[in-house]
Amino acid sequence: MVDHSLYKEKSIQGRYINMEAIQPCFSKVSCPITHIGYSVEGIGINAFRLGKGGKKVLMWSQMHGNESTTTKAVWDLVNFLQSDDSLAQNILRECSLMIVPMLNPDGARIYTRENFNKVDLNRDAKDLTQPESIALRNLFESFHPDFCFNLHDQRTLFSAGKANKSATVSFLSPASNQERHITPTREVAMKLIVGMNAMLQKHIPSQVGRYDDGFNDNCIGDTFQMLNVPTILFESGHYPKDYEREKTRELIFLSIIEALKIITNNEIDTYKTGDYFSIPGNQKLFFDVIIRNPELVNPEIEPGQKVGIRYKEVLDVDKIIFKPEIAEIGLLEGFYGHQTIECIDTKDFGFASSEKEILDLLLKTKK
Repeated sequence: MVDHSLYKEKSIQGRYINMEAIQPCFSKVSCPITHIGYSVEGIGINAFRLGKGGKKVLMWSQMHGNESTTTKAVWDLVNFLQSDDSLAQNILRECSLMIVPMLNPDGARIYTRENFNKVDLNRDAKDLTQPESIALRNLFESFHPDFCFNLHDQRTLFSAGKANKSATVSFLSPASNQERHITPTREVAMKLIVGMNAMLQKHIPSQVGRYDDGFNDNCIGDTFQMLNVPTILFESGHYPKDYEREKTRELIFLSIIEALKIITNNEIDTYKTGDYFSIPGNQKLFFDVIIRNPELVNPEIEPGQKVGIRYKEVLDVDKIIFKPEIAEIGLLEGFYGHQTIECIDTKDFGFASSEKEILDLLLKTKK
């Protein structure tokens, strides 16, 4: 197993990653940088090609500007691939990797999902109304990839199935038609996902999820799958107490390497398509915090009810703060919390000083 700590790009940490933060990383790349276009605000979008093999893999990160975990993992991957590790050398001998570390620099700068024009680039694959979408499509058509890796983050609310397990990593082999047929292209992507899942179960058992495969031909994964290129959606999710997503970063790094190893060694057909469907489907069953017995703090809340809190990610200069917001008040049967707060009595609320903001929210809550 590859030791992630040897290759972690220490210059980038946390959730707020913009183009300025990764600019020094480009200077470490041992190959020419290719300019593929500009963002709406005129920031250059760059890519680079590693390896000389015949198996072509196109991967892009931060299509959504506030989804930065895979960007960190990509730079860790670059450090690994430029090392003397024998697996890295084998991958570069068999594969050619075209990497776009940040497709949406405007969204990354202001920490939004959309680009500067407030367009979701992952809903612009068919219409191609935005310069970032056009840049990726032109790269796809000039590079002629055999595989595509679409790298994203997902919210903390997702569970892996209905169990009390967060979906720390999720995958999808997108559909290429409304009927969601298992086409040969889609089947290849499924088998690669099965291979990555087998590896991840050794690290995060029961914490891998399968993303919903509803068809939308304006989504980039569905579009590329329609164009007969096996495409995999990677979703970086929540690992317990890892809101900066540094552990998830490691798991995505390992997942990409595992997929590249399977491709390099021609092992795709050793995995079974049916095992893809044994990966539990993502469910939206988590709150960041569940408060029990909240009526002991606020008599406006009926006994027996719970308060579910989810954090809103807010950009504060150059870091992300997690602002609690009450998402739901009710019985919350079948829901889980990444943290549970038990109100004890009116004299001892059971809140730590760091949870004062949550306490203030609870006190202000009305029926």
